[in-house]
Order: sequence, then C-alpha cells, then structure tokens
Amino acid sequence: MTDRTAPGGGAPPGRAATDGVAGRLRGRTDLASLPLLLAIWAALAWIADDRLLPGPGAVGAELVELALRGPLLADFARTLARVAIAFAVAMALGTAIGVALGRWRAADGLFSAWVVIGLNIPALVTAIACYIWIGLTETALIVAVVINKTPLVATTMREGVRALSPDYAELAAAYRMGPARRLRLIALPQLMPYLLTAARTGLSLIWKIVLVFEVLGSDGGVGFRFGIFFGFFDMTAILAYTLAFVAVVLTVEYGAMRPLERRVLGWRAARG
Repeated sequence: MTDRTAPGGGAPPGRAATDGVAGRLRGRTDLASLPLLLAIWAALAWIADDRLLPGPGAVGAELVELALRGPLLADFARTLARVAIAFAVAMALGTAIGVALGRWRAADGLFSAWVVIGLNIPALVTAIACYIWIGLTETALIVAVVINKTPLVATTMREGVRALSPDYAELAAAYRMGPARRLRLIALPQLMPYLLTAARTGLSLIWKIVLVFEVLGSDGGVGFRFGIFFGFFDMTAILAYTLAFVAVVLTVEYGAMRPLERRVLGWRAARG
C-alpha cells in the first residue's frame, strides 16, 4: 500500500497545496459576501422605487445622522448591557445545571422534564409573566431572558458531560491527578466544543429575545426604538438600526467568537 503521508508525518505536498488554495478561495468568498448583499439590496430598492424600501445610500446617511445627533449610541449601549448581563447569567446557570444533570442520572431523571418545559415555553409568555410579577423594570427583562435561555445552555452542556471519555478519566486516576488538574487538563478540553456551541447559540438567541422584550416594555434600547419607528412607518430608520445591529453582531462573531474558537480548539485542527 502506498504511503500517502509526507516524510515528516504531515499531509502530502499535493494535499497541502490544495488545502491552501481552498483556504484562499474561501477567504475571498467571505470578502465578497457583504458587497454582494449590498448590491442585491441596491438593485431591489431601485426596482421597487418606494419609500418603504430605501437603498443603502439613504440608510447609510440615516445611520450617520442617528449616530451623531440621534439616540443610536445610547440605545445600543443599553441593549448591549442587557445582553451582556443576561448572557453571562444564563451561561453560568446553564453550565452548572447541565454539568449536574450530565453527571448525576438521578438529578437528570428528576429535572429533565423541567428542562424540556423551559425549552418549549414561548419567550413571549415568559416576558409577560415577568413583567406582571416584577413590573416593567430592567430586572424583569433580564430575568425573563435568563429563564428563557438557561435551558438551552443546560441541554448542550449535559450532552457534553455525557460525552466525556472514560479512558481519559482512567488516565487521570492512573497519574493521580487532583481535581483541579483533572478539570483543566481532562474535562475542559473535551467540554470546550459544547461550551462554545452553547455560547454562540445562546448569544444569537439572546440578541433577538432582548429586542422583543424591549418592544414589549422598556424605557430605552434598540427594541424600544424599533417600536417607535414602527409607529411612524419609518423604514429608513428601522433599516439604519438594523444595519448597526448587524455590524455589532459581525464584530462579535469575527472579532471574538471565531478567534476564541481557533485558539481553544486549534489542537483539533493540528491533530487532524
């Protein structure tokens, strides 16, 4: 049988060159994605020629105006603060609950139905209930988001704990590792893919839920401003806020999540 590996144990030269070309093409495709979206948007706005579908130029000018002289920056500051607090609390609670359910079958049997109920209760019901019980306050909004998103994180982390390899646990026992070293060297590397998945999924949903809850009841924020713009059918302002929101989301994804993923899970690519 012909050996298809390189002399140094890595990929053969032909495969490495192919991977390099594919990577460069993928990078160029990523760069072309947003300009293509803007071009399609501009074409549709030109064809429609309607005030309800403004083009990128009008929306960009409105965005600058709202950022310099309007409430855009203050609204985004309030919404991002709410998202950050709700995300941190939901991740902490969900991770703790998921680890407990994955580790102890008795706890999973007792509380798994609670998790299913939490996953399927509509966010709107949670928001209304919290607003009625706590009032139209910042605390009610954050509590509603945490209640809505914690079960999702718990479910993901439970599956991660269940997938832990017993072979590594035996290896840790053979080397007489303490609990701290077991957690750092054995458990965390295996759990990180699940933790990152829970973080990315939870964050993408928390963005949306916070905006909906702000529309229902808040005294500021991006969702609150959307409600006002909707009342005036101000599509240009709605798209301007949406454009700013997309910029924030892309910054978080490409500036934080993906570099963190490459750094934490780089060992998997190196091993492959």
